[in-house]
Amino acid sequence: MKRKIIESSPIKFTPYLKSVIWGGTKICRYKGIVQTDSNIGESWEISAVPGHESVVADGPYRGMRIIELIERFGPDLLGQKVFDRYKGKFPLLVKLIDANDKLSVQVHPDDNLARQRHDSFGKSEMWYIIEAEEGAKIYSGLNRAMTPEEYVKMVETDTIEEALAAHDSHPGDVFFVPAGRVHSIGGGNLLAEIQESSDITYRIYDYNRLDANGNLRELHTEQAKDAIDFTFRNDFKSAQPDPDAADYIIAECEHFRVNRLLLDGEMTLENSDESFTILMCLKGNAVIAYDDGTMSIKAGETVLIPAVLTSVSLKGKGTLLTVRS
Repeated sequence: MKRKIIESSPIKFTPYLKSVIWGGTKICRYKGIVQTDSNIGESWEISAVPGHESVVADGPYRGMRIIELIERFGPDLLGQKVFDRYKGKFPLLVKLIDANDKLSVQVHPDDNLARQRHDSFGKSEMWYIIEAEEGAKIYSGLNRAMTPEEYVKMVETDTIEEALAAHDSHPGDVFFVPAGRVHSIGGGNLLAEIQESSDITYRIYDYNRLDANGNLRELHTEQAKDAIDFTFRNDFKSAQPDPDAADYIIAECEHFRVNRLLLDGEMTLENSDESFTILMCLKGNAVIAYDDGTMSIKAGETVLIPAVLTSVSLKGKGTLLTVRS
């Protein structure tokens, strides 16, 4: 059956707000929406993870799930290269994260291990710090050389946290966290997360916290051991973005490229027909102008620009991220 070409306009989705033990109240305040729970730790802005597929918020496709859009429009939405490479699957998951308390110490499997164990994508990710309270930390990588056997012993003795590389966190900081890197987000951080489309996490240590039923949260010590990259480096923090560059690449890997835009006036955003573009507004606001109209976007909002829409203009003032696969 021949696909109907998707209407050439950006698409907004209804965010999925996830309540977690370490969540807080920053996300709803940041997005300007009603607080529905006291422990909202994540806002899944665009997701195709089974069971949590994003739903179109308004416009002609209101109520349709992202996987239905892909089934209907295929390469017009994803881009031909992305459609072919990922066999019609949406390859990314975009979130906002509010760490009111520190997250568990964890690691994610790479593509090969995730495919073998879970028939899933792996999980490489990156973080852009939006807000950071005084003293907030990001934990990325190990601060010493370590063998798998030493890792297991430190988990068993509740000392693994001592082996984490700690980094001061400031707005505008960038951290690329490839699959296999042990990490955690410290309390007091509000950040944007771009990752592969996967919800697989191996929890290594969780400070002996209890779940809603009063039980210790499950750890995945052995699974994590096989996933961890034990390579030691002197610095796991990404280079600071050029403060004066209007369009600057802040993270790039085989699955995604993320640019930070500093908008002050008007600029043209070229979109390749090989990939969709995700536009996240982190600060300020903008108007997106395209062939058939305009759409506004403000801090805390995310839109998907279909690959078929190869050029849009942005007008306003603020900080935005563009994400392409």
